[in-house]
Amino acid sequence: MLSGGCVVWIGVLLLVLGAPMTRAVEFQHHGYEEMVRTLFSIHSQCPYITRIYSIGRSVEGRHLYVLEFSDNPGIHEALEPEFKYVGNMHGNEVLGRELLIYLSQFFCDEYQAGNQRITELIHNTRIHILPSMNPDGYEVAARQGPEFNGYLVGRGNSRDVDLNRNFPDLNALMYYNEKNNGLNHHLPLPDNWEHQVEPETLAVIRWMQSYNFVLSANLHGGAVVANYPFDKSREARIRGRSTYSATADDKLFKHLAKTYSYAHSWMHKGYNCGDYFEDGVTNGASWYTLSKGMQDFNYLYTNCFEITLELSCDKFPPASTLAREWLANREALVSYLEEVNHGIKGMVYDENNNPISNAVISVAGINHDITSGADGDYFRLLLPGTYIVTAFAPGYRPSTSTVTVGPAEAIQLHFYLKPAPKETNLNARDHQDKKSFSAAKVPAANLGPR
Repeated sequence: MLSGGCVVWIGVLLLVLGAPMTRAVEFQHHGYEEMVRTLFSIHSQCPYITRIYSIGRSVEGRHLYVLEFSDNPGIHEALEPEFKYVGNMHGNEVLGRELLIYLSQFFCDEYQAGNQRITELIHNTRIHILPSMNPDGYEVAARQGPEFNGYLVGRGNSRDVDLNRNFPDLNALMYYNEKNNGLNHHLPLPDNWEHQVEPETLAVIRWMQSYNFVLSANLHGGAVVANYPFDKSREARIRGRSTYSATADDKLFKHLAKTYSYAHSWMHKGYNCGDYFEDGVTNGASWYTLSKGMQDFNYLYTNCFEITLELSCDKFPPASTLAREWLANREALVSYLEEVNHGIKGMVYDENNNPISNAVISVAGINHDITSGADGDYFRLLLPGTYIVTAFAPGYRPSTSTVTVGPAEAIQLHFYLKPAPKETNLNARDHQDKKSFSAAKVPAANLGPR
């Protein structure tokens, strides 16, 4: 969109580098065609550690391109976690889109320069970057430009649908299950859900179904704060305020949010955009309640833990500020991504060393289970501490182990399940009530930054 920008020579990086970076980075806004050219240019520069693929198309037919970084692009390697960044869900919130383009170029440059930290990250993690979930909305916002862009112009897709109010509402079912000892993970989708969501939302859900993502962040604008689930409040507003709505992993989510905020140049200070958030973080529902959002959906439908990053007061900042914003967010983007390699991980095997997919991994005291992937590997983010972990699957005896998690890389904990006697039902959890639950109608969505 804007051909101009500011060119900044970066010689000394804030990250620990293996070699100096001498490449000129041009900070400018990227329209759709320019964004696509840049992604393919990065792939051409680093073809052995990148792959470009499309997860679908927008309403107007634009591809939703993802740039993948891995030492084996296109291949899931057992015990290597999958991570994703999603930008520009709201078309007029553009900083995340630009930051993810710069991050992609940064990864390629630093890998080629021999940066040990970035090299280890790419070798040990499969990273998926979707710079723009809403390219149609971006084009609407970009036609007005930074100087005249309104608060809502281009926010939705080309049908003016807010994509962060467009995912199936699984919170209502989860809150019901909490009171009735029901399922606490991978909640079922409602009937005919594919016809109730927009093409961009459908593409992202299919993406989630295709990859066993472990950690994610969704980049927004309009505030400066790291926001964590749940977004939807369990209770009605009290004295005009919505109430804190904690997940079973509340302490972990706070840690993830603070990892970003304290690595950011000023988010952690709390006072930004006329608001104050202690430590630069907030529970979503405590800020304001939001239904059908993407971060809650990730937690309730998949193995993925996602937070929402509000990164700028100005939804469409001028190009002259992009270099400063990149420097403010660069370390935070890398530090947050590194969190995917913490907690525990391992394989679930049968007695013949065959991997078992969809085995349930349950941590005592945390009412949120995860499952093993198609290759039998699992990843469970946990804070440092000692945990009792159980793996079980239909037709097998449960296996329980105690593990101590430290602050460094993930501890490997493998499970070997033995067949259960046919006459014994050792899988009572599979018989919990999994019927769909219809929530009451909710009031009109709050159109805050998220």
